Amino acid sequence: MALDDRESRASAICGSAAERKIGPSIFLRRAARQAGFIAASLLAGFVIGVIYRAAFDPADERTLANFLRSGFYGAGIALTIWTVQNGFAAGDRSRLGNALRRLPLAAEVVVRALVMTAALIVVGFALQFLLYVEPYHLDWLTRQWLTVNLPRIVLLGFGMSLVIGVVVETRRLIGGALLTSVLLGTYHRPARRRLIVMFLDNSTRLAEAMGELRVHDLITRFFFDIDEPISDYGGAVHAYVGDEVIVSWPVTDDPARNGRCLACFFAIRRKIASLAADYEAEFGVAPAFRAGIHAGAVVVSECGDAKRQLAYFGDTMNVAARLCEYCKTINQQLVISGDLMRLMAIPDDLSVGEGKSVEVRGRQERIQALVVEERRPRTS
Repeated sequence: MALDDRESRASAICGSAAERKIGPSIFLRRAARQAGFIAASLLAGFVIGVIYRAAFDPADERTLANFLRSGFYGAGIALTIWTVQNGFAAGDRSRLGNALRRLPLAAEVVVRALVMTAALIVVGFALQFLLYVEPYHLDWLTRQWLTVNLPRIVLLGFGMSLVIGVVVETRRLIGGALLTSVLLGTYHRPARRRLIVMFLDNSTRLAEAMGELRVHDLITRFFFDIDEPISDYGGAVHAYVGDEVIVSWPVTDDPARNGRCLACFFAIRRKIASLAADYEAEFGVAPAFRAGIHAGAVVVSECGDAKRQLAYFGDTMNVAARLCEYCKTINQQLVISGDLMRLMAIPDDLSVGEGKSVEVRGRQERIQALVVEERRPRTS
């Protein structure tokens, strides 16, 4: 692949690092990332709708047309459940979402249950009208449907919501990779994977006057705010360690795709810059951070029994961490390794400094370290 082609593809994927990119809403980005899960939910809803028809309706109403109607009805309910749950998740970044999270758990559950009930009832009426209305007849809205079928639909919807919610929250708590490993045994035995690993350190100078709890609030808020750009650029959070976050990407054969890690870092920088005034108002300081990124072989293994987690081992983890430390030594924000540089294309709006050979603690061979910065716009 020609260098110009690689750089143009990298620019298309990474976007402009000099300007803040206005993309689709958080909700639509979640939908794009969860396309497979949405499809599985719709299929499950369709099957449940067919089963409902077979279980509760008279034999003379079990026609192919009615089975299809019930299937689409179930799929509509499943889509409603996903929409409400992800609406709450997307709203977590709003003031209303912040207020909801501050409520006691019992109160938050009640609010979410009321919203889910209202949504299921409204969508239930809409689907009943769309799927069963006949011209010049109103027999789609019967006493039987209002007093028996609708309550059943709401209860079944809550059951589906509970199952979907458990899966989603479990995935959020332990991570998709660990959930897959637990179910399929992927990492019950150590496996070697080629990964791009970023150690990102919140290097904010925190005043002692803030106190430990306020410092923790700032770090927690920072981790929450950077989750969106990490997800947008395909990163997977491996762990939060103190004021550091470890993010990984699989190494691919596409140099532009491997460059997502750079796009992610500068997207985080834009996001935090846009929120600097909010941080200053709440904490009296805006977050500062630095990162080191390296690529190579990582040994991945499932560890623990009562508390399971995926552990990453190997030289790649050590090098990425040391490059993050090296940023502080040279007062730079982002340093990458020569090994990573050879795997990816650099967008036109980023510049890479001259590589320097540096010693890495715990490693005999020196590593090539390169500073990555945004290009300054030319002044006329």
